[in-house]
Amino acid sequence: MNGGDDAASSAAASGPPPSLEWRFSQVFGERTAGEEVHEVDIISAIEFDKSGDHLATGDRGGRVVLFERTDTKDNGGSRRDAEQMDYTVRHPEFRYKTEFQSHEPEVTSQETNLVARCRRVYAHAHDYHINSISNSSDGETFISADDLRVNLWNLEVSNQSFNIVDVKPTNMEDLTEVITSAEFHPIHCNMLAYSSSKGSIRLIDMRQSALCDSHTKLFEEPEAPGSRSFFTEIIASISDIKFSKNGRYILSRDYMTLKLWDINMDSGPVASYQVHEHLRPRLCDLYENDSIFDKFECCLSGDGSRVATGSYSNLFRVFGASQGSTEAATLEASKNPMRRQIQTPARSSRSMTSVVRRGSESPGSDANGNAHDFTTKLLHMAWHPTENSIACAAANSLYMYYG
Repeated sequence: MNGGDDAASSAAASGPPPSLEWRFSQVFGERTAGEEVHEVDIISAIEFDKSGDHLATGDRGGRVVLFERTDTKDNGGSRRDAEQMDYTVRHPEFRYKTEFQSHEPEVTSQETNLVARCRRVYAHAHDYHINSISNSSDGETFISADDLRVNLWNLEVSNQSFNIVDVKPTNMEDLTEVITSAEFHPIHCNMLAYSSSKGSIRLIDMRQSALCDSHTKLFEEPEAPGSRSFFTEIIASISDIKFSKNGRYILSRDYMTLKLWDINMDSGPVASYQVHEHLRPRLCDLYENDSIFDKFECCLSGDGSRVATGSYSNLFRVFGASQGSTEAATLEASKNPMRRQIQTPARSSRSMTSVVRRGSESPGSDANGNAHDFTTKLLHMAWHPTENSIACAAANSLYMYYG
C-alpha cells in the first residue's frame, strides 16, 4: 500500500514537471450551431481500457460505442516508443470501431464484422439506480453500488451476489446519508473505498468480516468553525472517487472542489483544488435550478502527477498534483481548448494536511468575464492510462485532447 513512495521522492527531488500545453486532437459527434440535442444521445459514461488502445462511451439511450486507437499502428509501437526512436509523432487518433445497444442481445457492425453479444446479465440485486461498477484486480470479481448497498459479484455467477456494505436503516425516515461512488483498490483485491453524500470516504477490508459494516479508515475534512450554511451538506456530497494507479491516493470530487487523499493519512486531504469558487455567491441560484445537484466526475493521469475534472460552460480544469506544482489550466471542450484559458495565481505553500488553489473570485463569471452557462456542463471525462490524453463529453459530443 506504500507503492509509489520512491517515485514520489524522486519527483520531489527533481521538482514538479513543467505545465502542459493542451491541444485539440479529435471530436466525434460535433454539433452544428443551433442543432438540437436529443436526451437519448447525451453521453453518460467514458472509459479507456487498461492499454489505452480502446475507448468506450455510453449514452442515456443505452448505446455503447467503442473506438480504437489508430496512430500507434503506423509506427508499430506506442507513442512513447516512437518519441524515443525520433519518429515524427502525430497526436493520438481514434476511429469508430463498433457499437451495440445495451438492451439488445446482438448487433453486427458491417464495417468490421464484429458481433457484440450480451454474455451475462447480473440482475435483481439492487432496489435503486446503480451508481458505480468496479472490477477487482483479481480478475474474478466486481462490485456494484447503489444509494444504500454495495454488492460483490463473481463474473462467472450472474444469479447471486453478496451484500458487503448496507447503510439502509431499519426506518427509512432515519436515513441521513447515501452511497455516491465506490471503487476497488487497483492492487489489493480485498480493499475498496466508497464515498457518501456527507463528504466522507470509507476504506474497507473485506477480510475483516462478510458484511463490512465497519471501516478500516475514514477520510473526511473537518468543518471550519463558523462556515456552516444551508448549502454546506449539499456541496460536501462526493460525486466521484478514483484511486491513483499505485493505490496510494484517492481523488474525490464534491460540488466545489477536488481533493487528494493519502490512504495512509486520515487527518485530512493532502491537497485541495478549487474548481469554480467564483460560483459560491450563486449557490442559491444553483439550488433553485437544481444545478447544485450535478454530479461531476474526476480523473488522474497514469503517473499521478495531474488531476482533472469538469465544470460549466463545457469547461474542464487540469491541476498539477506534484509537490510544488502551480499548474492550473482551464480549458474549453471545443476545437480551441485554450480559448477560455484562465490565469490563476500560484498556490500557497503546501502543508501536510491541506493545500488550496483558488480560481477567479468574480461571481457568476470566469476570470475573463465570461458568463457561465449552467445548461452546458462537462460531467464525464477520462484520462488515458499511460499518456497525457484526455477524453471528455460535452452533451452528445466526444472531445479528445493531448498535452
